[in-house]
Amino acid sequence: MRLFHALLALLIAVVLAGAAPAAAAQRRKVIIDQDALEGPNLQPILMLLQDPSVEVLGITIVSGDGWAPEETAATLRMLELVGRSDIPVAQGAIYPLVNTQARNTLREATYSPMPYKGAWMESWPSYNTLKRRQTHAPEVVPPMDEGMPTTRPDPRSAAQFMIDMTRKYPGQVTILAMGPLTNLALAQRLDDGFAGRVQELISEGCVLLPPEIDRPLDEFAMQAAYAPRMSINHFWDPEASRIVFTAPWPALTLVTNDASRQDLANADLLKQATRSGHAVARYVAQIAQAGYPLWDETAVAVWMDPTIATRQTRLAIDVDLMPGASYGALLTWAPGKGPHLGERDVRVVLGVDTARVKAKFVELLNR
Repeated sequence: MRLFHALLALLIAVVLAGAAPAAAAQRRKVIIDQDALEGPNLQPILMLLQDPSVEVLGITIVSGDGWAPEETAATLRMLELVGRSDIPVAQGAIYPLVNTQARNTLREATYSPMPYKGAWMESWPSYNTLKRRQTHAPEVVPPMDEGMPTTRPDPRSAAQFMIDMTRKYPGQVTILAMGPLTNLALAQRLDDGFAGRVQELISEGCVLLPPEIDRPLDEFAMQAAYAPRMSINHFWDPEASRIVFTAPWPALTLVTNDASRQDLANADLLKQATRSGHAVARYVAQIAQAGYPLWDETAVAVWMDPTIATRQTRLAIDVDLMPGASYGALLTWAPGKGPHLGERDVRVVLGVDTARVKAKFVELLNR
């Protein structure tokens, strides 16, 4: 009988040992490409880290809302505080491929100031209601309230990290690009096969629907009202955006800011999302600010559960590269009706079930 029980225990151990790698292999692999500076950039990363069905292969950093060196430090420190320093962080492009702050200043002088320009903001306008990190030179990493990281980033560039991961797991990796697209463009130019090895690319940004100008405009709605089709994720680096939107991804989705319009992370939602008091909740309670739109959180939720999208279409998309007021704006046509200069049909998400997005945000951050 003892021999029987010993053999039975051994058999169970072998079965469980075999099942564990199989279960791990079924997790959805993702790379997060992000301008990870403040709460609304870091919260969607935590949503992905908290989902047991998702394997985050790494986080790649690009300048946009802030400069890449500071964003890298903020991401490393976040991972330390939530106990996930096992996740690689690879710093990417600090500057756009062609665009510069001087070029943007000249455009503003000709066509009027832009409401928001990320790391190029010299100062914050009077209508800003949120606590913002101070503007500074690109290479500077100022002291952070949450403390400075002690861990180091991955030695590879963001582009090389993405190339390496897609070679290791061809056809299995989704890239969630929630910042400017410079890293992706560099990866595609370094390796022509890169885009074809990615399972799906999710990009976030842009407003395509007419703004609701009959209601009060907050500092975020003003960006859409005064600069339609313009998103920092695309106009920061227009040439990179064009490379990405014309690359041969097997599947490409754009989650627009229309989908999360007027959908803000208010104080009550943040209170619900941090009620558990564990490490992730404590971190979010420390860095989150009420009043930010759920732009990136919505993109993450749509990838996790495509049925959250309630309004979507397909459009051929390219990027305006002509010097002028619309430099970096998205150009759209009906599917297949563009000028056939490389533009491709893209799944475009225009609306979501906001209640389900918020529920997923709360559930994952409390997990």
